[in-house]
Amino acid sequence: MKFSMPSWKSSRGNGSEPERVLDRLEALDAQLAELRRAELERISSLTADEAREELAREVEEDARRQAGLALRRIEAKTKAEAERRAATILAAATQRLAGPHAERTTTQLVRLPDDAMKGRIIGRDGRNINVLEQLTGVDIIVDDTPSAVRVSSFDAMRREIARRTLERLIADGRIHPARCEEAFAQATREIDELIVEEGEGAVLDVKVNGLHPRLIELLGRLQFRTSYGQNVLAHLVESAHLAALIAIELGAAADIARRAALLHDIGKAIDREADGTHAAVGARVARRCGESEEVAHAIAAHHDEVEPRTVEAVVVQAADALSGARPGARGDSLEEYVTRLQDLEELALDHRGVEKVYAMQAGREIRVMVDPGEVDDGQAALISHEIAAAVEREIEYPGQVKITVIRESRATNYAR
Repeated sequence: MKFSMPSWKSSRGNGSEPERVLDRLEALDAQLAELRRAELERISSLTADEAREELAREVEEDARRQAGLALRRIEAKTKAEAERRAATILAAATQRLAGPHAERTTTQLVRLPDDAMKGRIIGRDGRNINVLEQLTGVDIIVDDTPSAVRVSSFDAMRREIARRTLERLIADGRIHPARCEEAFAQATREIDELIVEEGEGAVLDVKVNGLHPRLIELLGRLQFRTSYGQNVLAHLVESAHLAALIAIELGAAADIARRAALLHDIGKAIDREADGTHAAVGARVARRCGESEEVAHAIAAHHDEVEPRTVEAVVVQAADALSGARPGARGDSLEEYVTRLQDLEELALDHRGVEKVYAMQAGREIRVMVDPGEVDDGQAALISHEIAAAVEREIEYPGQVKITVIRESRATNYAR
């Protein structure tokens, strides 16, 4: 563009000299601005509108990046506070729900031939019921329930011993302290024999040989424990069969996988008596009872508390998950289970830059794969936050859902 000096004639007529100078400066500034814009368009090959759109895109990307970084700073700052608030929420939930749940899962009804039997169970001045409670370690509740008393305890084995003791006394008809002690001893021996029988039956069912007697006893004790409504001993037997089948297909050591799967929840039989998680306790017990390091490692790693180092450890994880997630094994129905997984994956796929989504751990974890060329580290943090908020807002689920956004770059070539 050619540049020409403005005319010295003032558009303000016969104004003063300062006004005429101002007119000339304004005209000169307008021509300089036009010249600058034209030169910029020539250099950048962009029109003013195109440059404006490019600037808007840059500002938007920068805003997203800053938002991601700010989110990471906020998450780091609130982590300690979140732990405290989570404990408060759990305490409140426990306070509200512990009573009804405990009543359903920690009591057992014992039928009586008539209400007159209640008085005989109580005894003179309550001596019979006091002896029974001291022997069995349970609470015997005699209330208005017709022709029945309730046995209450958190220990399922104690409840079973108390139930058998009461049934033996009721059938015999003689109820006094000495007879209570005899009935309790007989019931205890029956339960001890039943524990060994159940443990040996499980071992024979899965064809595991050379198991330490202590481990057989602990397996039998798991007959009296449930997890989400699923009998733990039945779960172990089922997991052992699955682990052996998977290991054979993979060419792994089927005997190690079967043995570790049978023992992977053994710590639940004594987790109330020892410190640590049931996986860690089970691994320690297995080592003490002469099990190999491969078996102990698979037990310790079945909940990812220890990173799996062997194929057999991963097989045990898979068998455990399959047995627990099997429709009908636990509380959720097949329709609810499948629908929850589909909803979680579809919800995560709606976000920009997301390539693949995998719902894992029965819907308790989501792995999100993003395009590294489109999403940076700050945006990855922002995406995880947005997905978590969407899950909380739109999906009903028990417990918590872990969202992991994975961003990685790979370079592949072939030598020919």
